[in-house]
Amino acid sequence: MSYYVYIIYSKKLQKHYGGSSENLEKRMEAHNLGLSTYTSKTNDWEVIYKVLIPTKRKALILERKIKKRGAKRYLNDLEISGGGAAR
Repeated sequence: MSYYVYIIYSKKLQKHYGGSSENLEKRMEAHNLGLSTYTSKTNDWEVIYKVLIPTKRKALILERKIKKRGAKRYLNDLEISGGGAAR
């Protein structure tokens, strides 16, 4: 089963958040309904980056890399290298 690794952004909070999920649509619902601890402060989260990864293990590795680097920095690194997925 494939997994999405994603970065979402809240304009109200000026914050980024990275995560992974099998079902991105359902996960976004949870973020915007306040069902997730970090993202519960607002309901204006939107997906600004997503990539489909073939295995859960590889998705978790990429998610960890994004969280360790910081979602905003990770996106900036993609811009500089010219890589990345559709936003």
